[in-house]
Amino acid sequence: MASNPEVRISAGDMGTHAHEGAKSTCDVLVLDAHLRQSLVTIRSLGRRGLRVAALETADGVPAFSSRWCQHAFSIVAEEGTEAYLTQLEKVLDQTGARVLLSSSDGTIALLRQQRERLERRVRIVLANEPAMAIAVNKELTLAMAQRLGLHIPVGIAISHLDEVAAVVKEIGLPAVIKPNESWVWAEQQTQRGARFASRLVTTLAEAYSTVAELTETGGTVLFQQFLSGRREAVSFMYANGEVYARFAQWAKRTEPPLGGTSVLRQSIAVPLDIGEPSERLVREMNLEGYAEVEFRRDGKGIPYLMEINPRLSASVEIAVRSGVDFPTLLYQWAIGEPIEKVQQYRTGDWMRHLAGDIMSTIEAVQQRGRPGITPPAQAILGFCLSFFQPMAYDYLDWNDPIPALKAMTHFTRSWVGGAIKKRLSHV
Repeated sequence: MASNPEVRISAGDMGTHAHEGAKSTCDVLVLDAHLRQSLVTIRSLGRRGLRVAALETADGVPAFSSRWCQHAFSIVAEEGTEAYLTQLEKVLDQTGARVLLSSSDGTIALLRQQRERLERRVRIVLANEPAMAIAVNKELTLAMAQRLGLHIPVGIAISHLDEVAAVVKEIGLPAVIKPNESWVWAEQQTQRGARFASRLVTTLAEAYSTVAELTETGGTVLFQQFLSGRREAVSFMYANGEVYARFAQWAKRTEPPLGGTSVLRQSIAVPLDIGEPSERLVREMNLEGYAEVEFRRDGKGIPYLMEINPRLSASVEIAVRSGVDFPTLLYQWAIGEPIEKVQQYRTGDWMRHLAGDIMSTIEAVQQRGRPGITPPAQAILGFCLSFFQPMAYDYLDWNDPIPALKAMTHFTRSWVGGAIKKRLSHV
């Protein structure tokens, strides 16, 4: 099944809205096509015989070249803006898509904000608003988890620089500073926002500069104790009061090295000490759809809840390859079909995002000596030895090879030509 030519839509090419009776040309529109999980979704649904379209704000992303991507739309708009919404509606008119699936914090924030408007024409793959409001807010999530008896990191929420010194004195250093919500609207009147990630700080000066940056738009941050133990996650497909699938993995390496997306991970049996507590939390929130519950263990092996992701995560391909097809389960839930129940999956499978692993290794060398960072020699050796471990690779599918070639070409041009050289210059 060959993909259709890529269509680029500009702000001035809005056209006329299709009438309500227009024939549907696809079943699902997948947003944020540059993300790894979006390609996984396109492949999973395409193999089921569904007609899948993809949308992104850039040209030539790997997912566009998948044999199962029937329509590829590249729009000229910033993520989370009114222009993005307007052009998205045009694509919905053109395709007649029945289901809309997003995996980006910024896009999801926009969909939630315009949910009533969009749900008149398409089914959005998101939990209900009360559940989403808790799941995307770390402070609310941790408070609920604590009431349910889960271990949570020692932490304090702050929003002003003048609170930093007192918090450092109480929590200590090193520490982790996290945005309370990953996506923060910067200018409500223009519908623009920004995504923020967690930061490790080791000095008072780093703490001040990080808090200043993360609270610049008026957001709140969590100042938490530093945990560097094994990172594990349990994922669920939950709907109608029932869990249809469970899956667990651990991340051996991430990019960035602390708190980033997993680039080397393995499927594991659901650990007893995080499986049941995670399920209780998902049920208490009534967080329907997909949810990934993340934990970090301390030096004694005790698991501490980090956060919940109410969207498909970048690491979801290992679940699909191990026998838990979360994208298909989400589609079945969204469309109102009976949801397949997955009772078991393969454990011990390895999966690697090679480009991310290269960057993680470079960062480990660059950040040598910082808490929780693998020593340079050990990081390089581990990277090399991973080639001798049987595993699957992100993007690489011998039945759909072109996306992997596109990803490799893009990485070589964009990163090897610039970013890697820049990072190595600081080593």
